[in-house]
Amino acid sequence: MFEKQMAGTDSRQNEKIAALRRDLSFFYRLHVPRNASSETLILLHGSAADETTLMPLATSIDPTAKLVAVRGRVVQDGDLRWFRRITPTRFDQASIRTEADAFAHFIGELTALHSLDPERIVFLGYSNGANLVSSVMLLHPDHIQRAALLRGMPVLDEVPAADLSKTRILTIAGENDVTYSPFAGPLVALLRQHGAQVDAHLVAAGHEFGTVDADIARTWLASQGSASQA
Repeated sequence: MFEKQMAGTDSRQNEKIAALRRDLSFFYRLHVPRNASSETLILLHGSAADETTLMPLATSIDPTAKLVAVRGRVVQDGDLRWFRRITPTRFDQASIRTEADAFAHFIGELTALHSLDPERIVFLGYSNGANLVSSVMLLHPDHIQRAALLRGMPVLDEVPAADLSKTRILTIAGENDVTYSPFAGPLVALLRQHGAQVDAHLVAAGHEFGTVDADIARTWLASQGSASQA
């Protein structure tokens, strides 16, 4: 179902997509299903995609959750990103910190405007989006309590002393992801070093995400008593 939703694509062709909102510091789409639960999934897309890319995956994970699909603010070589890159595995450190600070502020704006319960929010990030989520956790450890990181890697050259002991994280790496799978272990180790509870998975896939990711994420959320059974 999702194998074609990968970096370099978007799903703007999808019908009945929520309108793009521009009332906060990041543009976003808010989808509230008719039978909405108290859960919220905040979605951060990969590079060269847009904010709608993760919506089908998120709906499969929890069809009753409210979805907040956020658009990265950085445009590099014509593509949307969350921060600037130097090479595929080296990143502009000032850009990371600027955008992580801005996103931490956005979380506060968003929860206040839409009366979202921080304890019922899960951040779902893919690739570059996953890397921003992990950076926000390390730079602003009180802002994110739960996160699912797909195809992520460590991107901060200097990591501050952050207490993530109250943070629960799911990581999913693709064993055939030649460029980024070597960084999956170091990311897990970094997060655990700072006290996070990390559930790490390696799946038979490349950098693209698919139904196996949805299944793992759904099971992970259900084990915490927070996701509806699909």
